[in-house]
Parts: sequence; structure tokens; C-alpha cells
Amino acid sequence: MPLLTLTSAQLAYGYLPLLDRAGFALEAGERVGLIGRNGTGKSSLLSVIAGTVALDDGEVTKRDGLRIAFVEQEPKLPAAPTLRESLLLRATVPSDYKLNEYLHRFGLDPAHSPGAASGGELKRAALALAFALEPELLLLDEPTNHLDIDGIVQLEALVLKQRSAIVVTHDRAFLDRVATRIVELDRGLLRSYPGNYSRYEARKADELAAESTANRKFDKFWAQEEVWIRKGVEARRTRNEGRVRRLERLREERAARRARLGRIKLFIGTGQRSGRLVSELATVSKSFGGRPIVRDLDLLVSRGDRLGILGPNGAGKTTLLRMILGTLVPDAGSVRVGTNVRTAYFDQMREALDPEKTVAETISPGSDYVELQSGGKHVISYLGDFLFPPRRAQSPVRMLSGGERNRLLLARLFAHPANVLVLDEPTNDLDIESLELLEAALQDYAGTLLLVSHDRAFLDNIVTQTLAPEGNGVWREYAGGYSDWLRQRPAATGDDKPAPQPASTARERARVKLSYKETRELEALPKEIEALEAEQRALIARMHEPDYYWQPADILRADQLRNDEIEKLLLEKLERWEVLETKAGAPVP
Repeated sequence: MPLLTLTSAQLAYGYLPLLDRAGFALEAGERVGLIGRNGTGKSSLLSVIAGTVALDDGEVTKRDGLRIAFVEQEPKLPAAPTLRESLLLRATVPSDYKLNEYLHRFGLDPAHSPGAASGGELKRAALALAFALEPELLLLDEPTNHLDIDGIVQLEALVLKQRSAIVVTHDRAFLDRVATRIVELDRGLLRSYPGNYSRYEARKADELAAESTANRKFDKFWAQEEVWIRKGVEARRTRNEGRVRRLERLREERAARRARLGRIKLFIGTGQRSGRLVSELATVSKSFGGRPIVRDLDLLVSRGDRLGILGPNGAGKTTLLRMILGTLVPDAGSVRVGTNVRTAYFDQMREALDPEKTVAETISPGSDYVELQSGGKHVISYLGDFLFPPRRAQSPVRMLSGGERNRLLLARLFAHPANVLVLDEPTNDLDIESLELLEAALQDYAGTLLLVSHDRAFLDNIVTQTLAPEGNGVWREYAGGYSDWLRQRPAATGDDKPAPQPASTARERARVKLSYKETRELEALPKEIEALEAEQRALIARMHEPDYYWQPADILRADQLRNDEIEKLLLEKLERWEVLETKAGAPVP
């Protein structure tokens, strides 16, 4: 018997259906990765399973006595003198010893005040409580946010020991290691894919290609039927009533077909190139409160470098970034910043966003246009590239979700050319699809990149060198990304030894990179195909007009030749589209 079953589930907020007669069953021993675009209802679905949100219609059936622990994306703890007491007010644990054990595992002091705890500490405390409860089913909503890489690896090990789990996360390496099944929430429906995220990617690419082909064929047939019905007399004959009814069904089916959500359109302009030297650190040291953060570091950052900075929370990654940029003076040593360096900085705390300003004002204060490297663009259109609908443009920033704030900061960051791009934890709150689009844009970026991230797949796919701490303020540079650092770093022992990594690493799943020209061609092809199909529909409609054949023969011949030409062009463009889509999704040999 399944642990739980979701039957014909319906849930909507306003006019937006999050669940549209969705079905799902979870067997004991399964660890499900729940994925989908931001705002599709993943957190709401977890709340339904946890019993904190009721369905509008449908049914959730759970096995009798099923013990569930739910860790929300932003957990709130009851007021109490200590973290331990606060957690005990939230739930009754089988063993206080277990709770203390897990608090220590997540690097927390049980006596720490919850009122003084950061968002990351509250998240880790809630995770500790969830594991101490020893549930039969664990529900985790974005558990890797606020965790450093060591914390994420430890969390993976704990989830692997868990009986059953449903996890919402954008961390692809995490999903590759722990998930036995991927379930995608897409346009109100739940679709299931056996295996981890890498296997899901391969199957999903095939599905999307088949869906696109089927929709094109359906639309072409529907358009032909619409042309036929407008002929009037023939359509009203009794023997064609069945065809009329079929057209009505086609119209209903097309209206009911929910289009896929839009995709962020990212292009990062570099403007004028920087000098060959971006920054040079010579025997630089920095301490805070007697604690060494950086000690005797020599580092050269040259134009075009893609430097990833690793390290646990509090290791000094942001401090190091500021010294590289020349905005923080070291205690010892020297920093030399190169010429013509124009920097754009993505702040993980989003402090650059004024909560009282509107979305449009944040992007383009005092103007309706954004001046891009390619020319002026209306701010509403530009925001649309980042999935903000027109009505959202006048919303204050304080009304945005975490994912929306991240997209807004990226939109503002990319609105102005910069030849040095600094990204401090840019992946938090981004869904996987947006994350992969950001990756693609960064791979095409011609400037210098400084990246701080705990997302191992993101690091593997983007950076060419890695800077990592080795204790007591010592930092060392390694060639390659996270997986390369794991292989090259000094051997770890005991509790510090990292958990084994999955055979299919993010680097092995790296995609063939399209050239700039091919990328633009791929983006343009759908519109070109739509234009040709529209022209063909208009031509066929004209050819069916009652007095069409009274026209001169040369006009009739020209129309027929153009119709044949359109068919040939459509076939060529569809084949080219398939070639480029396949290349973009093919693994590197």
C-alpha cells in the first residue's frame, strides 16, 4: 500500500490553477525530487501533503498513523530563551539527546537564542528537529538554501538514510545523489520520471520535442479547418455537420491547452574591454577580531578568467571578493586593480534593492527605456524578458517573492554593460530552468567572472579555476571547478572526508555549447516558422475565395509557387530547429 495517494487534486489561488486534477502516489522507500518553475505550486503541494493546506477538490489519502516531518522554505520558530526550547515547543521529539545531536551536526548551539538566529540558522535548526523526529516521510522545501557545501554534503548523507522523502530543490547535484524518482509539477499536472535528475533531463528533452511537434501539427490542422468553415455554404450542408462539430471540439481543445511558461531571456553585455590585468593581490592578509581570514595570498585575475570561490559560511568569501575589487583595504600586502574595469555586483543579501521602489523604477529610474548594448528597449518589454508581466512593473519590491527578487536583481545587473561580473550566491531561489538559462548566458559572457556559490553543478559548468580555503586564513587556487577541486585538494580524513560523489557529475552532463550565431538563430527560428505559417494560412484562405480563379493565370501560378516555397522553407526551418535543439541538449563526447 502506498504511503500516500493524491487523487484528482485541484488547488487554485485566484485564477491560477496550481493543481489541475493532479494524481500522485508515493511508495515506501522512495525519495522523490519535486521540481518545477517558481510559482507553479511546489510548496503548496508539500503543504497539502503535510496537512497544513486543504485542497479545493480531490483527495489526499495517507497510510494510517503516517509520521510526517515538514521543513518549510522559511521556517518560523516559537519564541523561547534557547533554540532547543523553541524546537521542543514546535514538536515533541522521541529523544532530547537526538535533538542535541542533530543541532550539533548542523553546527548549532542548543543554547543559542532563536531571536538572534539568522535565516540560515533557523533553517538548520528546523532540519535538525525534522531528523530528530525520525519521521516515516520527510518533506523538505529548498533545504540547501543557506547551507554551505559541507552542510549540503552532510544533508545528502542524512537524506539517503531516510526511509522516504519528498524534496523540493534546485540543486541538481543533490537530486542526482538522493532522488530515486523525479516528479515535475508543470501546468497543474504531476509527471513522474524514474531515476535521478540526469535521467530526467534526457527523457524530458525527448518529451518536449515530441510535444512541440504534436502542437505544430494540431495547429496546422486546426487552421485548415478554420479556413474551411469560413467558406460558409459547404460547411452548412447536412453531410458536413460532423466536421463542424469536430471543429468545435478542436477549438475547445486548443483553448484548454495550457502553454508552457515563458523563459527568461538573458544576454550579458561587456561594453568596452578591461585591460589584461583585472586584479593582482600580493601577499595580502586580512583579519577580523584577531581571526585570520586571508593570510599571505598571492592571486592574479586576468581578463576572461572565471574564478569560483568555495568555502564554508564565515570563511571570508565576500571579504575576499571585496579585496579583489579594491573596495576593502587589506591589513598587509597590496592590491592592484587594472585599467578600465567596470564591475557589476550581484549581492546575495539583495541589499541593492530598495523595497519601496517599484519594479520598473528599480530597473530604469526616471525613464521608460533601458539602454542596452543592442539599443534602447522599453522597460515593460525588458522586464518581460525576465518573466515579469506588465501588471507587476508597478508593484513595490517588498511585494516580490525571493525568486522574483533574484530575477529583478539579475535584470538590473544585466541592464548595464560590465566587463567584470561578480556573483555572490546568484542561484538561491532560482528554479532549475532559470538556473540553466543563467548558466548558458554566463558561458557566452566574454568578460571576467568572479563567482561565489554553493551549487556544485553550477560551479562545474561555469568556472575555469577555483579558490578554496585550507584553514587558518590560507587560500589555494586550483584548476577547474568543484569536481576538479575534490580530486586535487589535500586528502581529507575522518569526519572531514567528503561523501562519495555520484558517477554522473555535472561536468559529465555539461552541454555542447552553441556558438553565438547558432544561439541567435535558434531563438529566431520559432518566430520565423510562425510567420511562414501565418503567410501560408492567409494564402490558402485567399485561394479558397469564390472569385479567386477569375484572376489572371500568372497570379494563380505565383500563388501556387509561393505556397510550394513556403512548404519547402517550413520543412528546412523545422529540420534546422531540430538540429540546433539536439546540439544544445547533447552531452559533450
